Amino acid sequence: MDRYVLIVAGGKGLRMGGDLPKQFIPMQGKPLLMHTLEVFHRWDASARIILVLPEDHQPYWKMLCEEIGCKVPHAIVKGGTTRFFSVKNGLDWLLAERHREGMEDSDLSLVAVHDGVRPFVSPEVIGACFEKAATAGAVIPVVPMIDSLREVDANGSHPVDRSRYMAVQTPQVFHLALLTKAYEQPYSSLFTDDASVVEAMGHAIDTVPGDRENIKITTPFDLLIAEAIGFRT
Repeated sequence: MDRYVLIVAGGKGLRMGGDLPKQFIPMQGKPLLMHTLEVFHRWDASARIILVLPEDHQPYWKMLCEEIGCKVPHAIVKGGTTRFFSVKNGLDWLLAERHREGMEDSDLSLVAVHDGVRPFVSPEVIGACFEKAATAGAVIPVVPMIDSLREVDANGSHPVDRSRYMAVQTPQVFHLALLTKAYEQPYSSLFTDDASVVEAMGHAIDTVPGDRENIKITTPFDLLIAEAIGFRT
């Protein structure tokens, strides 16, 4: 069973308040994005990694890889105007590459989609997602809500039962054939992640326990948390 990882890194870094896209912010001598690639390579060096990156970011990334010495083999695919189209571009490239190599479409290959700015995902979470996806077809890691929640509507705000809600993380792992079929659907603003795209096609989504350290780094405060966590080696 082949394993693929699409790492999507299309952020412009606006919430960081600076000109450097957040995936390139350095920590411990490497950009965040490079740490993300490395954690998947350490988990399974045979998994094929495809980095989906805006075209105008690619020269800078290649320069970083040359200067720092990125040792993770990966393909680079042009990102789209939204995350949906970035993932679709990555899948289209992957299918074309498989056809070029003479691989069949009907196997049970698995593909993960992961945020480029989640460098702290653990091997245990990655492995659990892939293991369950092999039978369930569509799996996401989730963590329970900690804060109290309120729903806001035209009549004000109202408390809701937080035990009924979970926070969703990545990697989200699917049978390759299932995810590629799901991404043949027209784009909808209701597609907030890959699971929502698959679910719109009528396929159920299974879950595995996530990890609270698997944060998405999008704000300066997130960077402070990242520095406190430190990178696994």
